[in-house]
Amino acid sequence: MNALPSNRWMPLLVGGLSLVVAGCHESKPGVLASNLPPARVRLGEVRLAPYVAVEEVMGTVRARRKTVVEAKVTGRISALDVRLGQSVRSGDLLIQLDAPELVARVDQARVVLDQAGRERDRFQGLLQQRTVTAQEFELVDSRWRVAKAGMAEAETLLGYTRVTAAFDGVVSRKVAELGDLATPGRPLLELEVPGDLRLEADVGEALLSRIQTHQVLSVRLAGKPDVEGRVAEIAPAADAGTRTFLVKVDLPPLEGVHSGQFGRLGIPVAESSILSVPAAALIRRGQLEFVVVGVGGRAQLRLVRTGRALGDRIEILSGLEGGEKVVLEAPASVIEGQGLEVAP
Repeated sequence: MNALPSNRWMPLLVGGLSLVVAGCHESKPGVLASNLPPARVRLGEVRLAPYVAVEEVMGTVRARRKTVVEAKVTGRISALDVRLGQSVRSGDLLIQLDAPELVARVDQARVVLDQAGRERDRFQGLLQQRTVTAQEFELVDSRWRVAKAGMAEAETLLGYTRVTAAFDGVVSRKVAELGDLATPGRPLLELEVPGDLRLEADVGEALLSRIQTHQVLSVRLAGKPDVEGRVAEIAPAADAGTRTFLVKVDLPPLEGVHSGQFGRLGIPVAESSILSVPAAALIRRGQLEFVVVGVGGRAQLRLVRTGRALGDRIEILSGLEGGEKVVLEAPASVIEGQGLEVAP
């Protein structure tokens, strides 16, 4: 690539840049660069490399394993000893419901079962004495088995008054409070597995063709370096309102990242070659951007025009060519034509 200024103005600009860079150089006017000792520097390479352009789609971090805790029976909350952020183990008691009608139902079922059991025992003895027929005994035995099933049903319903954790996790949301009436279908708590996260993003039709299941994509989270995530699920149908498809991307374990946070999913859209230099090579003086290029062992000041930041490198739109060497963290006293000594 050619430098921005034309050859006609290059001597004037180079002279001006030399004065800017050498503003801190304590030498007498008229000192030649050839008379100065070589500047000890480190060099970096102007690199021409493939670059994949991406389009970012906004998304939200969600827990991959999450459940909404609801009651299966109606009852007043008599115990609620968990708090937000609390860790729980599978089977731990989360909520205790007070349901006196279910207690009464168990007592009633127990009485019916006891009566049916005594009647069955009596008829069994009579059957051995051949006083009753087998058909009469089977009728009594059927009533006992129905009573036994009713007892099991009543005990099961009463057991539902103890709301327990389905897996090891943390309490991420707390809706109910002590004394509230819990009913089937009403959310009480939410549990999730911390650290097991994914990014969910709504992707438009134009970008969906560039995503496949198990594909690795870049994910940008606030205050974190970019990470790689793997596409786990792609919705087969678009949302009727937004005309977008839900894409779920599994994230690696990350510290300081929680569900509900904002993130961006990078979707590759095009490939190109770009020129870049290490960010440490760029010098800014007011509106000017330039680098010091090592040419034949001497410093040459070069105006450049920069583009995007690419991690620890800067895109160069003009002013340099691939393969050239640039000075990293150039000393403020270096001037045009000064000798360079490359540090090991």
